[in-house]
Formats: sequence, C-alpha cells, structure tokens
Amino acid sequence: MDFTGAMQRALALAWGGWGRVAPNPLVGALVVRDGAVVGEGFHAEFGGPHGEVLALVAAGERARGADLVVTLEPCAHHGKTPPCTDAILAAGIRRVVFGARDADPVAAGGAEVLRRAGVEVQGGVLEADARAQNALFFHRFAGRGRPFVALKLAVSLDARIADRHGRSRWVSGPAARDFVQWLRAGFDALAVGGGTAKADDPSLTVRGTVQPSRPPLRVVLDRRAELPPTAALVRTAREVPTLALLGRDAPPAAGEALRAAGVAVAAADGPAEAMAALAGRGVASVLVEGGGVVAGRLLAAGVVDRLYLVVAPLWLGEEGVAAFPGVPAPAIEEVARWRTVERRALDDDTLLVLDRT
Repeated sequence: MDFTGAMQRALALAWGGWGRVAPNPLVGALVVRDGAVVGEGFHAEFGGPHGEVLALVAAGERARGADLVVTLEPCAHHGKTPPCTDAILAAGIRRVVFGARDADPVAAGGAEVLRRAGVEVQGGVLEADARAQNALFFHRFAGRGRPFVALKLAVSLDARIADRHGRSRWVSGPAARDFVQWLRAGFDALAVGGGTAKADDPSLTVRGTVQPSRPPLRVVLDRRAELPPTAALVRTAREVPTLALLGRDAPPAAGEALRAAGVAVAAADGPAEAMAALAGRGVASVLVEGGGVVAGRLLAAGVVDRLYLVVAPLWLGEEGVAAFPGVPAPAIEEVARWRTVERRALDDDTLLVLDRT
C-alpha cells in the first residue's frame, strides 16, 4: 500500500468521529509495515484516545520500525489525553506521514518534535482532502469572527426547491434525507428562514444513526417574526434549545410570545449580524437548510463557506420556488468559481459538496 492509498483509508476512518469529537478535529490513522496495514484507528469521542494512539495499540510490537499514516499532524501537547508524539516515540515508529498541519497553536508542532527525535516526517499527503474533511475545525482558527456557514438545499434540475404551491416534500429521496440526518450531527447549530419554518414546520433535530454529543442549537432566521406559536420549533423549545433571530423592526409582542414559550430571542438585521449573534453564543458552525430567500441573502453577503446541494432528477418549472433568488449576476469573467469537494450518488439523487475558493 502506497502512502496515497493509506491516506485515503485514514480519511475514510476519520469520518467515524463525525458529530462526536468536536471541538477536536476528525483524525484517522494507519500503521503500515512492509506495505501492509497492521493497525488502524480513529478519534471516536471527545476526551477519548486519538486515532494515532488507537492505531499504535492495535499494531502492538509490529509498530516498531513501521510507518504511521495520519490525516492530521500529531499533537504535541497534553490536553484531555497525553501528546500523541509521546506515544509515537514510545512505539518506535520510524516514519510519520500526515495530511495537514494542525491549525491549533496549542496542539501544533508535533512534526518538529518528531523530527528532533530522529523520526522521518513527511507532510502534505492529500492535504486538500484532509483540510476539506476538517473544514469546520480549520475555520475556527481563520480569524473570521463568525461561524463556519454551510448551506444545504435539495434542488431540482432547474434549481427549484419547491413546486409552484411552495411544497417541497419531497424533492429528494430517502437516501438523501438519511444523509442530511447524518450531516446535521456534525454542526453546532441548524438554521432555517422564518418562511421555511412556517411553511414546512420542521423539527430540526438529529434523528439518524449518529447522535451528536450535544444536540445542535435550532435557529430561525426570522427577520419578520413569522414563526407561529403552533410551530414544532416553538412547541418543543423547552426540550431542545431554540433561538429566533428577529429583525430590529419586528413587533415586540412577537418576541415576547416566543420568550414565553421558551424560545431564546435576539435581534439581527442581515446575514452578518445574524452570524455575529451566533458567534457570540459560542456557535462555531451552522448548517442552514433554507429556504431560498435566506440562501440567496447568505450567498449575496459572501458568508457561505460550503454548499451541500442534493440534485434530484426532476423538473419543477418556471413557477417553482427558486433556490437562490437575489444572488448578484456578475459578468462571466468576474464570477467566482467554487471548488468541488465531493460528488456522489444518493440513490437517484446526486450530492455535490462545494467550497468557496
């Protein structure tokens, strides 16, 4: 097995920690000896052993003189667990191959520690893939002052999110809906616009096979205070934390009614203020699930870091609800192109994951 193939396997392993390890990064690791994998592991729970340590334990004595392939630079500090560099040196690893350097200034520097101890170190193997996998983690150290913002929409072939009557159940199929439940588990907050909350009455809870270590905060971007007291988000607000971000000119009585029902309320005019309000509450990542008006405003404001588009093989026509209304229309030579991180089939639907370049 070459290092590229080993890194691909390590990246696949790392996803096993999705929704369970934040604020730590996802990490997968392999111990490779004479071209064969003799141990593997991934960081599965916040506060639990890191992927490198689990791979070394699985390899046992076979780790001595072997190579360690890991998606992220091994940590060199004592946090919830001892430094991974200590375990690597104790195991007698001869070479460490990693994907991306650690962005956390407290934990970084493992590569230099290992080199000084005589271990051969090679970095940058599938670095773009490693950084994309941990985009939420790297964003925390980018100094942007707002959460990592991901936008998820199920769209028709003609970029519509609902039919002409505003009905969106179901544009996508069961496999895509299962994916969304998995996706939700990895974000600090889940958000929808006020119109979508009123029309679709979502619960915005995680109901998939992965249960997050703590439930995401539910957020309604409700500039005009359209969220009715009968909405599921309001009725369950005392059970699951829920925040309504209302426009500053929203009727005071609407905010008072929401507070009385257990919904937290804050004022925010526009995408930048809304994201700043979330950051002020400790939200490091938010998955926005529509609707089209909110999607268009977020994209126009330039605050979307990642798009999850589920493209369904159907047409909804000109009268269907547009996915991205209000997005500026630049000339072709000025348009910003996004980077495709992933594309795969979800039964008959197609998932596209796109990052802002």
